[in-house]
Amino acid sequence: MSKTLIRAMILPMTGPDDFYPEGEIAIEGDRILSVGPKGSAPAGFVPDRVLDLPNDVVMPGLINTHTHAAMTMLRSYADDLPLMPWLTDKVWPFEAKMGKEDIYWGTKLALAEMILSGTTSMLDMYGDMDRVGDAVLETGTRAVLSRGMIGNAPNGEQAFQEQIELVENYHGAGDGRIQVMFGPHAPYTCSGEFLQKVKAEADRRGVGIHIHVAETLDEINTIKEQEGKTPVQWLNDLGIFGGHVVAAHCVHLTEEDINILAEKKVAVAHNPESNMKLNSGTAPVPEMIAKGVVVGLGTDGASSNNNLDLFGEMRSAALQQKLKKDSTALPAYEVLEMATIQGAKALGYEDIGMLAPGYKADLITINFDQPHFYPRFSIPAHLVYVAHAGDVRTMMVDGKFIMEERKLLTMDVKKICQEVEQRAKRIAAEFAD
Repeated sequence: MSKTLIRAMILPMTGPDDFYPEGEIAIEGDRILSVGPKGSAPAGFVPDRVLDLPNDVVMPGLINTHTHAAMTMLRSYADDLPLMPWLTDKVWPFEAKMGKEDIYWGTKLALAEMILSGTTSMLDMYGDMDRVGDAVLETGTRAVLSRGMIGNAPNGEQAFQEQIELVENYHGAGDGRIQVMFGPHAPYTCSGEFLQKVKAEADRRGVGIHIHVAETLDEINTIKEQEGKTPVQWLNDLGIFGGHVVAAHCVHLTEEDINILAEKKVAVAHNPESNMKLNSGTAPVPEMIAKGVVVGLGTDGASSNNNLDLFGEMRSAALQQKLKKDSTALPAYEVLEMATIQGAKALGYEDIGMLAPGYKADLITINFDQPHFYPRFSIPAHLVYVAHAGDVRTMMVDGKFIMEERKLLTMDVKKICQEVEQRAKRIAAEFAD
């Protein structure tokens, strides 16, 4: 097994007071052996490679808990619209014309963007997820995949069968880098009967559920009119909660809703920039965290953001809550936890999200030798309020370097950009005819 020693400033995310201004990380194979001050590597550890980055901060790779990777194909295609017209009039018609290879190349573009901005893991929901899985396997990142299912659509049953095939063919693939969850789209696009069928099959196969919940007031009003309850209450009464569930957005919640999420251990994927852009609202993140709900960060798709930069999401998440509540809401370290260790918990991982012995070697390095990182009063504050995607220098996933000096080692970025440009413009031209 390969052995690597990285010397740098280290923010392990093991506690708010844990920071090594002159630290080192010893890595063997895909696991971390030790993390500590310089000279703390185990006796007898002889690395194959030593990486000296004294002006970099090493931290866990960022974890995107909700996205639609292939929607890079629609970046800036349908802007400045409310959610439902955006979906029904623009997004869904465009997506209906996307084939498997369009989704593959759109996902490759998303993965390139995420690597360059420090994201090592994602929870993705889309169609033709076998090609998404192929893109992840080739690229070397980590992903949890869910086949988006609109149960009320004519292809709802077909999507359900494709979801089952995804579990059978990709769950645990890439030496465990790929996991699978079931992906019913939302309460307003799936009947109660369909959702219960999904839950039963997910439980039978030992995998979780990834679903949009309480994203807009339109959704709240629709479910209230149909069921006489909030979406959270309705899903709970259907028995969908319990087990591993990730609920994306959760913008409009009652106190009872938050209590249900906490009691049933439902993880929430918070998407502040998408929520702002689509005027969905501001999720009650501090209130959820106070009740013990695990809250991670997501970007949503590039069509409603319009980028996949989790450093931007961290800043937006913090500032949005400060504007809504007060300046003490969501301090920097808590936001960093949402993007790392809380994101890992949301996705069901127990060995990523922090830098500690026995954990997977999923990490990034941030180039702090730049004017905007001086003076260095607070490393966490700099990472949340100052850092941006272009500051990420190096990335390792599963003990393998997939980016060094901002050069992607597993992807031909120029070819990917050309493919996506041609494919997206071809589809858009069909609507202009």
